[in-house]
Amino acid sequence: MDLSCFKAYDLRGRVPDQLNPTLAEKIGRAYVAITGAKKVIVGYDIRLSSPEITEALSSGLMAAGADVYDIGLCGTEQVYFATSHYGMDGGIMVTASHNPKDHNGMKMVGPQSRPISSDNGLNDIRDRVLEPFANAPEQGRYETLEVMSAYVDHLLGYIDAASLKPMTIVCNAGNGGAGLVIDELEQHLPFEFVKVHHQPNGHFPNGVPNPILPENRTATADAVIEHGAAMGIAWDGDYDRCFFFDENGRFIEGYYVVGLLADQFLRKTGGGKVIHDPRLTWNTLDLVKAAGGEAIESKTGHAFIKQRMRDEDAVYGGEMSAHHYFRDFAYCDSGMIPWLLIAERLCQSGQTLSSLIDARIEAYPASGEINRTINDPPKVIAAIEAKYSVGAKSVSFVDGLSVEFDNWRFNLRMSNTEPVVRLNVESRADKALMEAKTEDLLQEMDRLNKN
Repeated sequence: MDLSCFKAYDLRGRVPDQLNPTLAEKIGRAYVAITGAKKVIVGYDIRLSSPEITEALSSGLMAAGADVYDIGLCGTEQVYFATSHYGMDGGIMVTASHNPKDHNGMKMVGPQSRPISSDNGLNDIRDRVLEPFANAPEQGRYETLEVMSAYVDHLLGYIDAASLKPMTIVCNAGNGGAGLVIDELEQHLPFEFVKVHHQPNGHFPNGVPNPILPENRTATADAVIEHGAAMGIAWDGDYDRCFFFDENGRFIEGYYVVGLLADQFLRKTGGGKVIHDPRLTWNTLDLVKAAGGEAIESKTGHAFIKQRMRDEDAVYGGEMSAHHYFRDFAYCDSGMIPWLLIAERLCQSGQTLSSLIDARIEAYPASGEINRTINDPPKVIAAIEAKYSVGAKSVSFVDGLSVEFDNWRFNLRMSNTEPVVRLNVESRADKALMEAKTEDLLQEMDRLNKN
């Protein structure tokens, strides 16, 4: 049996050769055998194969004796919410996020929506799939569960509705599931939504919803300009990540959104801890300190960030990859809470999004993440360390290699999910220096890769 769909954090693979109903049924049984779960939330995304895979998964869960609570078509964060909110033993979201349209997958959590990854159960589930199963003495029950209303109430609890003012917001669901939530939230908000690629459609007529790809940003940017919107928002297919455009249609790097959200959240909570990743840090550190918070660095990746947030009882965590985590959301990531907070900030401050962001970009110009395919990543990273650590202020290995000087710093790390290395460079108020050092590092990496 091909089990190549099991990855480090979740399952993803082509349908039907890497993931199909037969395998999904076995995964359901294995999930119960390994976790002992008795009550499991199940939801699915807009992909054409999702209903069939979800049905088979549910059959396996019930055959192993677990009760299934089907929340239907939803986003990943609604599985997180429902698992935590209703005190379930676990949850499984059938989704392949922003993978190609012929793929599907699963994201799994345990009690309190704690992630199940390769280091805490996912590999055990994979191995258990290969063993024979006997039906449980008592089959589990199946019922549907309506969570949208409780979820929307929870989302609205993050903002002060009385401080909101009418404004135009472009929202691009990418034909994923986010439009369904916008339609519900719209009834409670004074905003006018310009809806782009709004209807869920697993054929992905406008391409796979992944706004991190520059070619997927034009529709949102153009709509912002055409409608004179205050900002634009775009999501990936299962909407656990959201991306922002200012009133000029400019795409905003996720790094600067982390700082803005940390600042907004700390203003509400009057301090607290904020978790961030090591790739780009100075802007976040600056804003968190100014808002009376404490910034704590964590290894990149949702399982690491969520665990560190629990350990520290952090109020908010942010990654430059557009994942944003909230303590009151079971320490999970949400693609809906961030834009609500930023919309609130625009209403309260009277400032434009560009004016909030421009000063930060000027203070801490950054390269954005640059990916390079390298033949021998450990060798190249070690050689970069040997060369650049000379005279450095600090060298850190929290996640890959971080080297810091007085006026600039960089992080170079291997991807957790792809065969590439990722470079991020930033400086203090010196864009030319940042660009020169970025070019210098890339040339050195290319040289090392050839040798």
